[in-house]
Amino acid sequence: MNDKSTVFVVASLYQFAKLPDYENFRAPLLKLMRELEVKGTVLLAKEGINGTIAGSRASIDAVLNLLKNDSRLSSIEAKESLTKTCPFYRSKVKLKKEIITMGVEDLDPNYSAGTYVDPQDWNALLEDPDVLLIDTRNNYEVEIGTFENAVNPDTKSFRDFPGYVKDSLHSAKHKKIAMFCTGGIRCEKSTAYLKKQGFEDVFHLKGGILKYLEEIAESETKWRGECFVFDNRVTVDHRLQKGSYDQCHACRMPITNEDKNNEHYKKGVSCHYCFGKRTPKQIESYSERERQIEYAQKRGEDHIGQPMQLTIQGRRKEKLKYKEQQRDFEKSK
Repeated sequence: MNDKSTVFVVASLYQFAKLPDYENFRAPLLKLMRELEVKGTVLLAKEGINGTIAGSRASIDAVLNLLKNDSRLSSIEAKESLTKTCPFYRSKVKLKKEIITMGVEDLDPNYSAGTYVDPQDWNALLEDPDVLLIDTRNNYEVEIGTFENAVNPDTKSFRDFPGYVKDSLHSAKHKKIAMFCTGGIRCEKSTAYLKKQGFEDVFHLKGGILKYLEEIAESETKWRGECFVFDNRVTVDHRLQKGSYDQCHACRMPITNEDKNNEHYKKGVSCHYCFGKRTPKQIESYSERERQIEYAQKRGEDHIGQPMQLTIQGRRKEKLKYKEQQRDFEKSK
């Protein structure tokens, strides 16, 4: 499917819904994705569905139709962009405790989320001097791009957001709060959390940054920079085309071409963010992975071609440790 004439539709989707039988969705959804060569990851939990997938126009429509056939997901929407290269390697459907992790129990966005603001009305809201605008994303995402005058909570993960609210926001002082994130899902929970804490006028950008970039002309935009996305494109620009950032494949932090000139950058092995924070065993593993990627490229294969298959089992084992390592790394910055 990856010929030069192919255009891939990248669809970011989510919906909070009561899905006590969420495990039953996995098999038919994964089967259809594989049959239609739809790549990407979909998360399923009792609270709903969340994911980003890529494929042909017809295949993405087919996946969305499968989901919408269930009345609980009938209103699911997708933020879409186009790319000439598929930004994912595999098709995955995972069963999770939450579709977005905030670490706060008994939080139901279906009943207590903030007020949606359409992209066309967002600029007017931001011009209100009484509105406090908060970017709910992680610090490294904010540094790549954000809205004018947005507050950066300086969080390392979404789990840090409740702490930011406790330390920095006060319902008596901050009467009107507007929040935004990449596709909208983090704001569903962050606004619900604020409402639970006693904040009344809480707003969030419907469809997130991606929908805003899709619908608002560059001549009218209040967005500055690029938008980090959780796929191989790393970032997208205002036209939703692949941006100027790359990614360190050791720590997964976004890096610029200038960052690649840093003395601590070694392709696939380290960058200035993670240099000196990996064990010798990890460094050797990354080096071997990079050698196999280069070998696969010389043979005209994808990164997950036969040479890469030799290390997939090892990489899966690494992933079991990755989350804790990433948290430790982010805390050390």
